[in-house]
Amino acid sequence: MINITSPYLPNKEKYKEYVDEIYKNGWITNNGPMVQKLERRLAVYLGVKNIVLVANGTIALEIAYRALSLKGDVITTPFSFVATTSSLVTNNLNPIFCDIHEETLNIDETKLEGLITPNTSAIVPVHIFGNSCNIEEIKKISKKHSLKVIYDAAHAFGVTYKGKSILNHGDISTLSFHATKLFQTIEGGALVINDDSLVKKTRELINFGIESQESIPSLGTNAKMNEFEAAMGLCVLDDIDFIFKQRKTIYKNYINKLNGSVEFPVQNKQATLNYSYFPLLLENKEQMQALQQALNSEDIFPRRYFCPSLDTLNYIEPKQYSPISRSISARILCLPIYPGLSLDMQNKIIEIVINTININTKE
Repeated sequence: MINITSPYLPNKEKYKEYVDEIYKNGWITNNGPMVQKLERRLAVYLGVKNIVLVANGTIALEIAYRALSLKGDVITTPFSFVATTSSLVTNNLNPIFCDIHEETLNIDETKLEGLITPNTSAIVPVHIFGNSCNIEEIKKISKKHSLKVIYDAAHAFGVTYKGKSILNHGDISTLSFHATKLFQTIEGGALVINDDSLVKKTRELINFGIESQESIPSLGTNAKMNEFEAAMGLCVLDDIDFIFKQRKTIYKNYINKLNGSVEFPVQNKQATLNYSYFPLLLENKEQMQALQQALNSEDIFPRRYFCPSLDTLNYIEPKQYSPISRSISARILCLPIYPGLSLDMQNKIIEIVINTININTKE
């Protein structure tokens, strides 16, 4: 069975060495040496000033909202994984959806100002599939209206914008290190923060609000990454160049052989790719379903990232309508892409895509 992705598992003996070290020092959580080491290495690798590791990508978003004291309405994209929106709702914030660009699938920055009211406190854009948003325009709008910007960069590990890490933009960028991601720590996530004073506040927030044994200055939670997850991250980081190379090879094979047969999102030319996803934009829902069924019949399971469009969630008030997001959500399909996906299987997937589209087009 070929799934949309498969977790990258590093050398078991190397991981065991880290586990032996954890057993030796008896420190398994509460900002242990593995977590500290991974934070240092990731900061250097990604080219960022401060990185705070947490238990998962969803809690990273929630901590970002608390660290920046957001209130009221937050403008975000309806085309993303549900956590981008649900994390707002669970923190008593109101998601206000700004529809997306049909070409890039990112938030349409030209529509942002029409949604800003005195009750708006922030913008939460997403670099969808690792494709950079229009960072300059979002920055200009946020400064004009004194809004905070939190980038959900769950897909953007290793992406650079104009030669520097995309994670350095906004007040905070958040990452997910879920097992399905390009870089994984089993579960896990991170916040990238430029403001040193915010780093201190964030570290308190992820540790129950505790500043010291005698001082608890703020309301916090338990969002810490543990040592076993950090050890996995250290092992995976050693292999990150191999992971990128494998993904790039598969991505290029798909692009070269499917170009002209199917539509792809338009990439931001100022940013690099990390080859974390391979989305196809089909003509309509019927063509998408025909392709999905054709692949499923061969035990190949692509994924409808992202379906449904989040403006259709039943717990969102006020009710909103994002037509472009709904259209894309109905006709997008992401193909399997991960290290270890054989060339034969890649070519089989390509053949099924081309044949199905050709048949569907003729009909």
